[in-house]
Amino acid sequence: MMRNLLRPICLFTATLFMGASLAFATDSFAAEKNPLKPRVPADQRRAAKKMKNPIAFNKESVAKGKALFEGKGTCFNCHGKSGKGDGPAGKVLNPSPRDFSNCKFHKKRKDGELFWVIKNGSPGTGMVPLIPSAITEEEAWTLIHYERAFCKKWAKKLKKLK
Repeated sequence: MMRNLLRPICLFTATLFMGASLAFATDSFAAEKNPLKPRVPADQRRAAKKMKNPIAFNKESVAKGKALFEGKGTCFNCHGKSGKGDGPAGKVLNPSPRDFSNCKFHKKRKDGELFWVIKNGSPGTGMVPLIPSAITEEEAWTLIHYERAFCKKWAKKLKKLK
């Protein structure tokens, strides 16, 4: 029952961010603060890094991740459809959302760290927890594959898959 109440609240909050961004957005946005700095607290980072993505990285999982990113996950509102952190709601956030096209970021972060942020949010940023209010844990793992595909290196890896 609590889950059923949380989803409309989260969607309402996302809608408010969208409205605010459309009202106040400019062509510029605040630079991403420390793009390589981990967002998982130090006392939880080791456990997060050990978490393995149970979903295979393939064209199907990336397509499902894209549908979540642009749909019920509402990620595009902040991260933009290009994944660069330039979505309409992201333009009013300081710091701006993560730039998923930054391959240096992907090289430094393990899937478990990305999962932790999706599940718990990111203190000091506009990133709110999405599990279980908007997406499931399985959907979060799938979403990570799509986030990775914004990096040219991962996109090339994806193209080589059958």
